[in-house]
Amino acid sequence: MRSPQSFAPLLAALTLLLALPCDAASHATKTVPHARVPAERPFGAACRTAVDGSYVTAYCHNPYPEPDHVGLHIECERWWDIDSDGTLVEAGPAQTVRLTGRCWKEVRSAWVSHQR
Repeated sequence: MRSPQSFAPLLAALTLLLALPCDAASHATKTVPHARVPAERPFGAACRTAVDGSYVTAYCHNPYPEPDHVGLHIECERWWDIDSDGTLVEAGPAQTVRLTGRCWKEVRSAWVSHQR
């Protein structure tokens, strides 16, 4: 059996190894941190569009801190009926805006565009 004095260097080395920080014990070289990419901020009002005969109404609510400019676009069913693109309206933070438009006869489709 070995004497307790021969275990002293082993015990000292083990104590030193456990006393070092985890990074110093496991990594011999220093690593460079990753470049941070700025996160894209959420954007865009949520819009509900309703068609009632030849009338179109859209409600857009913007839950984000940046304003959203929304515009109503209407495509009419008849070839002679003029399609329309509404002007852009600013929907500010926590604001709801109403957009309206119409065709002379039936509505083929209606949608809302968004712009920062």
